[in-house]
Amino acid sequence: MYTELIIKLIRFCVVGFSGMIVDFGATWTLKEKVKANKYLANTTGFILAATSNYILNRIWTFKSQNEQVATEYASFIGISLVGLGINNLILYVLTDRLHWNFYLSKLCAIAVVTLWNFGMNYVFTFGDLLPQ
Repeated sequence: MYTELIIKLIRFCVVGFSGMIVDFGATWTLKEKVKANKYLANTTGFILAATSNYILNRIWTFKSQNEQVATEYASFIGISLVGLGINNLILYVLTDRLHWNFYLSKLCAIAVVTLWNFGMNYVFTFGDLLPQ
């Protein structure tokens, strides 16, 4: 009954894993090598990952045929920006308040935001309604 939903979630997570590599790579490079502010580095990594994730999810996960690519992309990025806010809030609480390791905190934030992004994009961006 929910097989298609589970397959899409798994694909979304695989795409998300590739995005995590993009995100961590950009974040690490900017934070550690360029010495950029950790929140600027995190935001840049997140946006680069969100863009690559949109392309891969459009093609592979949701197989979108929507001709309104700009609108679909804007929806995906809008949802990702809300996710970025959630991500940065989790980073702030875990690193600045609870003094956790930055990268462990980032991993926790990614896990939470993945669920947010999948649910919102499943319903709104790619127009899939929950199975009956």
